[in-house]
Amino acid sequence: MFDGFGFFEMLVVVVLGLIVLGPERLPVAVRTVSGWVRTIKRMAGSVRTELEQELKIEQLQADLKKAEAKGLKDLDPGLQQSIQELREAAQSVNRPYAESDAQAPAAAPAPATADNETKPAAAAPSAAPAESKPKE
Repeated sequence: MFDGFGFFEMLVVVVLGLIVLGPERLPVAVRTVSGWVRTIKRMAGSVRTELEQELKIEQLQADLKKAEAKGLKDLDPGLQQSIQELREAAQSVNRPYAESDAQAPAAAPAPATADNETKPAAAAPSAAPAESKPKE
């Protein structure tokens, strides 16, 4: 981070900070600035990873267009790998929906019948918590 700063420059900044801020406020100022630097680094890392993901998606799309142009035959290994990654990604996106669709009929409530309506309400389990202490 401090590639352009040498020991002498850092020493000058610390001495100026001591003179301007004083020894009481200098640690607070250093913590504040270091917090800003951490936040900026975190944001820059986040932007970098998002850009890398977007570039990878663009590359995969370009590879897919090349593969479609060749008719998905006689492809080099890089294009085959890109197509396989796209297929796996599509399956992983579709898989959660397929699982939720398969579970939906099983989770549906049973239709109300005469037997369900005649059961007494006392037979139902109580929903009250066992013990609840107020937090102080």
